[in-house]
Amino acid sequence: MSVHKDLIKHAQNQNQSYQEFQAMDDLREKYIEEAVELCKQGKPFTTDKINEVTNRMNRINLRIISIRKNVTIEMVKEYVTSLEKK
Repeated sequence: MSVHKDLIKHAQNQNQSYQEFQAMDDLREKYIEEAVELCKQGKPFTTDKINEVTNRMNRINLRIISIRKNVTIEMVKEYVTSLEKK
């Protein structure tokens, strides 16, 4: 029975970690959208909040999910430029 309880606890921990990861991923996307909008408007922006969340996400050791890259200001500018060309 102990193994069964251990498996249940492990599954619960994995699920909790995944839920935390998902919440942070949503927040990361929100911050990316904010940076893109500021860049489109020609206003100053940083990627600090994006990368803070990214680093926290990467510390959650979920093997089923790939590591997220840090975002640079240049990456945001290139993305906005590519949108303008469409």
